[in-house]
Formats: sequence, C-alpha cells, structure tokens
Amino acid sequence: MTSSNRIRINRRRVLETLGAFTLASYAGRSLSVGPPVPGANGPGSSGALSCVATPSATEGPYFVDEALHRSDLTSGTTEPAVVNGLPLTLRIGVYRVTSGDCSVLDGAQVDVWHANSAGVYSDVRPQRTVGEKYLRGYQLTDSGGEAIFATIYPGWYPGRAPHIHFKVRKDDFEFTSQWYFDDAVTDGVYSASPYDARSGRRTRNANDWIYKSSLLLALEQDSAKAGYVGTFSIGLKF
Repeated sequence: MTSSNRIRINRRRVLETLGAFTLASYAGRSLSVGPPVPGANGPGSSGALSCVATPSATEGPYFVDEALHRSDLTSGTTEPAVVNGLPLTLRIGVYRVTSGDCSVLDGAQVDVWHANSAGVYSDVRPQRTVGEKYLRGYQLTDSGGEAIFATIYPGWYPGRAPHIHFKVRKDDFEFTSQWYFDDAVTDGVYSASPYDARSGRRTRNANDWIYKSSLLLALEQDSAKAGYVGTFSIGLKF
C-alpha cells in the first residue's frame, strides 16, 4: 500500500469514527461563535445578526508579518508535517459590533498562523524553520465580511491545547485572538497518521491558560477533502 493510500484511509477512519460525535455535539448549535449568522452555513448566510464581541487573546511568540496574501496556507512547501496533515477549511466572518448591532466588516485583513502536525511553526529561529513560510497567510474580507483559508488541523506542543492564532486589521485598528478545537474531535484526529507519530499530549482545553469556550471553532466534516470545515464569526468593538 502506498503512503498516500494509507493517509487517505487514516483520514476516512477518523471521519467515520467522529461522524456521530460531531453531528450530536453541534446539533442545534449555530456554526458561528461570536456574532452568529442564522442558518447552517455560518458566515455569508442571510438574516439578522446577533452580536457578541469576541474575546481577545495573546499574540504569542511566533507571529511573523510575512505579508503573504493567499488562501491556501499549505502551498509552497513539501514539509511532510504540512502536506500529510488533515485538511481544514476555515470560513471566517468578520463583523463590527456597535450598540448591540452588527455590520459586515469588508476589506479587513485577517491573518492566520499555526503549528504543523508536529507542533512546529514556520519561519522562527527557536523552531529552526527560518525561511519556511507554511501555515501563514492573510485574506481580505469580501463584501459579505468573509475570508476563507485552506490549511490543516494543527498539532500540539507542550503547555498548550491545539489552537490557531488570528489577527484582524482594518485601518489603524488591530485585534488578536486564538481559536480552539473540541477535545474529543482532537482525540480522534490525533489517533491517525501523521499525528499519531507523537505521544505525550497532556494539555487539554480546560488546562490551557488562554482557552475560552467562546473561542471554539464549530466543525463540520468535509467529505470532499476528507477533513473538516471550521466556522467562526468574529465580533469586533471599535
């Protein structure tokens, strides 16, 4: 069996195992966290917005302002811990919260960066990855306030639960926070290749000092890519 076939089989098994959990866990819950858009499609759906401001979180030590305007954060690398990772599509809505109302924030720069499946960030000296550009990039929100990224499910590293960093910039305004994943979904993902090559993960969401439940990504299976779609709506006050 080829390595690519093994990867596809592992991904399929993860999704089959987690299918019932995901549907039960998110039944009746909006796919958006923050100012959710009614309906099953999250950002971009029609209907009135219910506004909740998204909590900020520390930027962390690994932000690099690469100015990489791209939607596919896995492009330009052959790093196995990237190309073999479980596909994850991020559908992000950005809204401005004013006096309890929401309005679409178009033309906002949304930066995303996170670790590869081995828990390593690109282009940082402490990780010995200077010159690599994987799993970093930005998009500008469209007229509906949406930005879409193609990436992978992040790996873990000591002291932190799995997470994705993001930053929103518009004119002279800047906001930074992090997204998280349901522990049970992560358990399933990490049981398959390439994530299962590492052991010793101890930090779950409840033990992560930055974690907030309102920063959980809502996840749906993506059968076309044998991965997940993560949806989140960011509510900003400024």
